[in-house]
Amino acid sequence: MRKFDLRSFVRPNIWALKPYSSARDEFWGDDGIFLDANENPFGKKNRYPDPHQRKLKKALSEIKGVPVENICIGNGSDEIIDLVYRIFCEPQKDSVIICPPTYGMYEVSANINNVNIIRVPLNSDFELKIDEILSHNAKCLFLCSPNNPTGNSLKNVEKLLNEYNGIIIVDEAYIDFSDQPGFISRLSEFPNLIIMQTFSKAWALASARVGIAYAGADIIKLMDKTKPPYNVSKFNQEEALNALSKPLKFQQRLDVILEQRDLLIKEFELLSVIKKIYPTDANFILVKVKDADKLYNYLVSKKLIVRNRSSVVADCIRITVGTPKENEALVDALKDYKED
Repeated sequence: MRKFDLRSFVRPNIWALKPYSSARDEFWGDDGIFLDANENPFGKKNRYPDPHQRKLKKALSEIKGVPVENICIGNGSDEIIDLVYRIFCEPQKDSVIICPPTYGMYEVSANINNVNIIRVPLNSDFELKIDEILSHNAKCLFLCSPNNPTGNSLKNVEKLLNEYNGIIIVDEAYIDFSDQPGFISRLSEFPNLIIMQTFSKAWALASARVGIAYAGADIIKLMDKTKPPYNVSKFNQEEALNALSKPLKFQQRLDVILEQRDLLIKEFELLSVIKKIYPTDANFILVKVKDADKLYNYLVSKKLIVRNRSSVVADCIRITVGTPKENEALVDALKDYKED
């Protein structure tokens, strides 16, 4: 295990923070007459949710093989990102590294928290510039693998985990669509590592807003005491638990998406409108076209909504893998598209 002085990277006020103690911190259970939290005694939605998401963490622990003390549940992964900034980065003083093109909330959250951004763009193959990253002094490094919007799994992440002097956040939102193992099974090797995953993608619960952080117990303790006490609603916790209880349904849906992704790639290879298809380990495909704006507007006119990413990757459209029927409609529309 790599030696790492966590305290030296944490904001002193967060290290010393005494967390809010809710009624459900002092007593947890379902049996009793609850007169301790100033809740309305009437109704079916009148009680506060478990602030520590104990049942959900237990279920995740069993499925992922990660101890409960290494899990934090967020109101979407965006809350996890914000917690990283609040725990580790002093406003107007500290810096973070991002590697564009990548998920935009790393930058937005840095701006909200008034934290300096060091941009080390991916190279022409959408891979990390390891030496340049290591040349900078920054509290945190955000990596998305498989990356959004490019779709590829990043190489040489392990080298950074061994050599980078700071907190590394590896966003594995799309890991279920990849044949790469990710780093969750190696969490104990890297005390500076935070892995983010989500119920929004492969688990089909984007509307529930449930994100997950996996990290060393000391980092998780910092997250738990910094987050709001009731950050994930009871209903969203129950939706996540329900999804976890149906592994066969999860796998069947995943198999369809992966099969459809391969079929879409084969169809795209036959279309003159598609100039380049980038490798993908995600549930989307990034493609290069002659005129992204024109193609995007054409597809919108056909009620086919894709993502125009030409502002971050020139002349590129990002296409999410849909149902077989949706994908068929997309391919038919692309076949009818006239470039000139």
